[in-house]
Amino acid sequence: MAKPTRLRVEHVEEPLGITVPAPRLSWRLPKDVRAQVAYRIRAGEWDSGRVESDRSVLVPYGGPPLRSGQRVDWTVKVWTDAGESDWADAAWWEMGLLAPEDWVARWIEPVDDVERLPGPRPAWLLRATCVLDGEVERARLYATAHGIYELFVNGRRVGDAELTPGWTSYPTRVQVQTFDVTELLVAGENVLGAVVSDGWYRGQVHGGRVTDFYGDTVALLAQADVRLADGSRVRFGTGPGWHAGTGAIRAADLFEGQVVDLGLEPKGWCEPGGRVADWAPVVVREHDLGRLVSSPAPPVRRVEEIRPVSVTSLGPGRQVVDLGQNINGWVRLSDLGPAGTSVTLTYGEALDADGDVTQDNVWPYDDDYVARTGLANMTRPFQVDRVISAGEQDAVFEPRHTTHGFRYVRVEGHPATVDRDSVTGVVVHTDLRRTGWFECDDERINRLHEAAVLSFRGNACDIPTDCPTRERGGWTGDWQLFVPTAAFLYDVAGFSAKWLADLAAEQRPDGLVYDCAPNTLTEELLARIGVAPGSAGWGDAAVIVPWEMHRTYGDTDVLARQWDSMTAWVDYAVRTAREHRHPGRVAARPEPAEYERYLWDTGFHYGEWLEPGDDGYVDAEADRGDVATAYLHHSSRLLAEIARILGRDPAPYAELAAGTKAAWQAEYLRPDGTLTRDTQAGYVRALAFGLAPGELRPQVADRLVQLIRDAGTHLGTGFLATPYLLPVLADTGHLDLAYELLFQDAEPSWLTMIDRGATTIWESWGGIDADGTPHLSLNHYSKGAVVTFLHRCVAGIQLLDDGPGYRRFRIAPHPGGGLTTARAAHDSPYGCIESSWRLRDDWFSLTVTVPPGTSAEVLLPDGHRFEAQPGTTHYRTTF
Repeated sequence: MAKPTRLRVEHVEEPLGITVPAPRLSWRLPKDVRAQVAYRIRAGEWDSGRVESDRSVLVPYGGPPLRSGQRVDWTVKVWTDAGESDWADAAWWEMGLLAPEDWVARWIEPVDDVERLPGPRPAWLLRATCVLDGEVERARLYATAHGIYELFVNGRRVGDAELTPGWTSYPTRVQVQTFDVTELLVAGENVLGAVVSDGWYRGQVHGGRVTDFYGDTVALLAQADVRLADGSRVRFGTGPGWHAGTGAIRAADLFEGQVVDLGLEPKGWCEPGGRVADWAPVVVREHDLGRLVSSPAPPVRRVEEIRPVSVTSLGPGRQVVDLGQNINGWVRLSDLGPAGTSVTLTYGEALDADGDVTQDNVWPYDDDYVARTGLANMTRPFQVDRVISAGEQDAVFEPRHTTHGFRYVRVEGHPATVDRDSVTGVVVHTDLRRTGWFECDDERINRLHEAAVLSFRGNACDIPTDCPTRERGGWTGDWQLFVPTAAFLYDVAGFSAKWLADLAAEQRPDGLVYDCAPNTLTEELLARIGVAPGSAGWGDAAVIVPWEMHRTYGDTDVLARQWDSMTAWVDYAVRTAREHRHPGRVAARPEPAEYERYLWDTGFHYGEWLEPGDDGYVDAEADRGDVATAYLHHSSRLLAEIARILGRDPAPYAELAAGTKAAWQAEYLRPDGTLTRDTQAGYVRALAFGLAPGELRPQVADRLVQLIRDAGTHLGTGFLATPYLLPVLADTGHLDLAYELLFQDAEPSWLTMIDRGATTIWESWGGIDADGTPHLSLNHYSKGAVVTFLHRCVAGIQLLDDGPGYRRFRIAPHPGGGLTTARAAHDSPYGCIESSWRLRDDWFSLTVTVPPGTSAEVLLPDGHRFEAQPGTTHYRTTF
């Protein structure tokens, strides 16, 4: 019999440097089997023996305690309905440094003798030498920084990760990267070098582009652990004996850009014999080593290179490069001209009427805004790189200590005509594994799906950002509404786990969840802008995101880890509802009704946010109790289910869910099924969250339909309700209308974006006017959550709550809209699920692939149901 495949540890194949004490192991069953009945794992010194279990995903390691730096080789065999398998091809994982005492290195900081104003500052070069008395058998390098760092060994760059160590809640969590440097170290003298720039630690960050948010000095921590051929061990790292100076990077900032003078780079600075005589000794600091963690997420990498589709001259020395695609990253420029040539690159998402790069859509801040908010940095340069040539023939400029959101680049000062061979777009994002695909026979729908994919890629830069331009914040509301879509398209298990750890680390003692994670929106800053933290629909990410991780990956541990955070948030909302009433309600009804203790109608809430025609103005006094109470019900209901899964008492949260539902109905739902706030979004939420009682669901759905028709068959939802809009219509018997909205190409609509040249999803429904004028961000994935309708309704691949991780799922395609073919695939923890259908001559043909170890319910459009076992099955019926 065949053997198991795709061996994984904590969702990753052969991870290096993990710090989970008991890693969880997963494998795929051999093809052509139905079910596993037992397994046997060998991992290092541990042999599980035969274990009677059908579990093959996230099985905890059960051997002796693991040591820092320990490499564990492991394999697995299984018993299935087809018999006993062979042993799987061996895999491995390697532990990182597990405790502060494993570090011999110490934090070091450069000494800057120049008084520098906040703003872009030079990157620091740091170096030290070490002599190894023999050949290297194995070597690891563990590193992190306050700032962004790159490492070099003997002049060669270490690894391919970018923007390390990433953005975390630095006061509580600093990520350590582990690198295999066996091939870089040699017997004799070795030079370890590093480039450290401001990054998120002390550079400009979301929240007014303030600087020095986490600290005012960059720092480096790095340690090499080397085993020589004779078996001896050598450890060396940052500490006394290191020196620091500056080089070519004269300024580096994630918002502002990077300035490089190639003539100032010390020759051979990170090689033996390099010229660094004037460098100063570093200062050793005793920063807390207890904050150090490994990241469960893949690193940020350069994942793709794009050749421009055009280069257009604007006049002498000014050219515009069009990549043909909106991306996050930078450009690589060659042919830099004679020594002293200064080339400036300005990045933007759109062009103005003259064909020049504009940033007006994402950076509309002026002196009046600064006067009102005191945010002086908002008028500083934005997304501008500059390089000064040293005249070297093969020199290349690539600004790896910043990042930009853009499609177009204005090139100024270049001595020659830039051609498509001398400039390259470099796509940079967290290197997530693709897991979901969709295609149909309508090209515009395919382009819409691809735009959603590209929007997520452009906003997965160590954290899930709202946009890669103006704010770059880890907005909680954006991620909670898009995470089901993202989890179909990509493996976001580790990516989300990392983000959730930051969210919980920064949660206020009273349970309030800030609107971004990591959070740089201080309460003082928010007050100046006129808002406050703790918005419903945003803070609920603390509950919704772990729940979606459990559903998609079968991960119960994430629920246990986040339990305290989830309950603290809901308890905060409950206290607020119980202790406060909206002034308008007090005036209208001085004595509260009994149900009002469940109404959450005070505090600041963003509400639906950016419905069609919404200009983004924030009314801090608005009563959005209908939205907040709906989300309190939704999170309470999820918590009751999570409690059951974890073996906890679900009763308190089940009672809360019932109380909030009754209160919402009493306050916002009329007997005829209409709502006091008569908006599409309100009806969508009432249906999606189960707030409408069963007997009124038809009337609630009918009113939603009427509002859509009254709007000329246009959607009217914003951020929060848009993901649910089309599925709700399909679920309530209005599939044809769902397809009409999907195919609507007059503004506001998804296809308006595509018809006006969008390659990513817009923040606003009116992102680009008919005359080409851009507004707000043009790369904002939230409204791209519509593609979940393509996955779950059009192709029909549906998660079931009783089969987390797609162990059990449903295939229920809903043909319509004139489509004649559609196909989707999802690479689940158990294997690849596929649904492909075709309509021809009144016949509906469906092909379904079910992975080993899972089962599926197949529901055909004519109502017939089938149980599908592992393998590929074909179905045919009239339509």
